[in-house]
Amino acid sequence: MYRALSRLETLITLSNFNIKFVTQNQRTRNPKLMTAEDLLSGQTILLDKPLDWTSFQAVNKLKYKLKREFNLPKKFKIGHAGTLDPRATGLLIVCTGKFTKIIPEIQDAPKEYFAEIKIGAQTESYDTEKPEILHQDFSHITEEIIKETLAKFVGEIEQKPPVFSAIKIDGNRAYDLARAGKEVEMKSRKTTIHYLENIEIELPFVRFTVGCSKGTYIRSLAHDIGQELRVGAYLTNLRRTKIGDYSIEKASSKYLENDFSFIEKNENSAQNLD
Repeated sequence: MYRALSRLETLITLSNFNIKFVTQNQRTRNPKLMTAEDLLSGQTILLDKPLDWTSFQAVNKLKYKLKREFNLPKKFKIGHAGTLDPRATGLLIVCTGKFTKIIPEIQDAPKEYFAEIKIGAQTESYDTEKPEILHQDFSHITEEIIKETLAKFVGEIEQKPPVFSAIKIDGNRAYDLARAGKEVEMKSRKTTIHYLENIEIELPFVRFTVGCSKGTYIRSLAHDIGQELRVGAYLTNLRRTKIGDYSIEKASSKYLENDFSFIEKNENSAQNLD
């Protein structure tokens, strides 16, 4: 018996078709990859967000390029399906036109990240935005202890989002309050870690692949791992590799470059969109 595809599955299928079409045509000379009608009716564009770009900056740059190249109307709809921190890189799904309506559904999909943490120190931001503090000796920490500790975090867990996050508190972003020196109390929330795999230990660094549910803060996960180890830890590298069926392998950072054109390309500029 055939099962009817959900609206999200149908749009993902259409999106994957468009990605294959684009990739194939990029090998030819001067292809017209998208039309204004395509963008208005709905497209998904997979960005590989560069380091130190905010998600807003990436979408804004893309919006400016698309509006200029395709002469799109001022009220052209565009948005992303899940924020990435400035210090994170990787998959940022951008939806245009009517596809912006399915952004909440894409956001609900499970995520996958490559993460690197450093044990024996902490930072206020739980990542590299702030300097190291609270250094602690970790000479007693073994690979076995680390693997046993990581295993404790698989499943449903409680975590507090970082103070330096975009969560709103009484109408204000938490990071704005924190940077203004105000005390911020973050509430715990339930989230699910589906798996922690591909563990590499090269102390003080620990690297792994993590699959998780919507709303998981990998910075908080890094911090909580450090607290469980009782030596502290913070996130040193984060790269989002999957959202649902969308993968980083289909994404490109070149879409944000000034000399990249969505309309006309030659063989040289069409190669290796990574």
